[in-house]
Amino acid sequence: MSIEKSNSSDSPNGILSHNLFLNGILCKTLVFLSLILYLLHIFLSNHPCCQSSSTLLQVFPTKNIIKSSNYYYDSSNKTNISHLVFGIAASSNTWGEKKWYINSWWKPNITRGYVFLDRTPNEHLPWPVSSPPYRISSDNSRYAPYNKHRMPFAIRMVRVIEETFMLHHGPGVRWYVMADDDTVLMIDNLVNVLTKYDHTKYYYVGMNSECIVSNFGNSFQMAFGGAGYALSYPLAQAVAKNMDTCIKRYPYLYGSDHILQACIADLGVTITLEKGFHQIDLRRDISGFLSAHPQSPFLSLHHLDLVAPIFPSMNRFEALNHLMKAASVDQSRLLQQSTCYNKLHNWTFSVSWGYSVQIYDKIQSQSYLAVPIETFGEWRKGAWPPYMFNVRGLKSNNGNSCGEVPNVLFFDSLEGTTMNHIVTTYVKKTPRSCGNDDHPIDGILKIRVFSPMHKLHVGDGNKRECCDIIQPIGVDSMAVKLRTCTRHEINARMK
Repeated sequence: MSIEKSNSSDSPNGILSHNLFLNGILCKTLVFLSLILYLLHIFLSNHPCCQSSSTLLQVFPTKNIIKSSNYYYDSSNKTNISHLVFGIAASSNTWGEKKWYINSWWKPNITRGYVFLDRTPNEHLPWPVSSPPYRISSDNSRYAPYNKHRMPFAIRMVRVIEETFMLHHGPGVRWYVMADDDTVLMIDNLVNVLTKYDHTKYYYVGMNSECIVSNFGNSFQMAFGGAGYALSYPLAQAVAKNMDTCIKRYPYLYGSDHILQACIADLGVTITLEKGFHQIDLRRDISGFLSAHPQSPFLSLHHLDLVAPIFPSMNRFEALNHLMKAASVDQSRLLQQSTCYNKLHNWTFSVSWGYSVQIYDKIQSQSYLAVPIETFGEWRKGAWPPYMFNVRGLKSNNGNSCGEVPNVLFFDSLEGTTMNHIVTTYVKKTPRSCGNDDHPIDGILKIRVFSPMHKLHVGDGNKRECCDIIQPIGVDSMAVKLRTCTRHEINARMK
């Protein structure tokens, strides 16, 4: 009996119980070791000495948070207007004449930033809420030994980026946009353009002058501040940190834009060109330039007080506000060019949405129409070659040719919407200068343009829109409908 009891542990049930007990101990041990290894991994992966590119291969997904020296900011959502901060260089002496350029695009309680003035604007107080808040530029007397610039206020202006950054560098800032007090910005288009760039990297986004001599005298790698330019947060931070050194290193450069470009180059960054920024280093009538805008989002205008009003029969203030009416409806299409043809009469229509319609009494190709008519003059008289782009005159080799001179109708009004299209009207303001003979296209006094209500994606691999004549020629008016070009459609006709 006693022998049977002593051997009971060798029975099948006893062996099973013993194995289960051992397995339980083993499992607990493995769980404990796994926990220790996991905690050790977390500690090491966050320790600065152990971080490397291998940390990109994480088992556990994390939110897209970028670490800055000042704060953490979320880069997972799309860039919008709240991510931009504007720094505007201005003077109290001229603010009364310039402010309406800024007020044309500034949106109180939506846009954020400052106008930096050289002194307290007593003559402009109380300061209106329709304008950006102002700040007085810091004292720059300590830089007097380094101020050998031909532009006497260059140091104050270049420090606007530094002062803007110091005032606004909290969470949510992605881009710093610099401008002059006579810069007109298309902020919806600007936001869309900046969205395509990684704001966590070093970007200097802007454009050269239209004038070769201006670029040659400064740098072909320089963004012109009158046209406006944008610096990503990391670049603005680096510029602000090194501004003192940059000012002292470059005491002889002409102006603030060149000082900044040199500083940015020393940081190892070059310009990213966006053709929609316009310095407008041009003279007289720029309607030919605006009617053949590059295939790029329209971002800015500058020097409007040095050229003729951009619409006939208006002063500069009225003309700018008139353009902004079209901008308020569809900035994405503003100044974008479309071409269509009237087969019966061999006429060509070139639509610059929100600005003009040019009608030619012969077939003209898109490649020809994309070249601006030289209605304007060079920035510096006698400079040759004068422009950074090709131009075409109003005369052929054999003299004045009506086929080269368009009947121009300018944007007049917004008629509303119909059938998912925006309806804009364009009317003839001045007679066509083309000899003394009468031509049928001279009798067209009004054109309605029907454009889709969806936003237009301009450039970056996208084609221009095509258009069709949808209303037969009446007594004095026609209608044109913009549309997406079909696949492989070539926007041209045989002459």
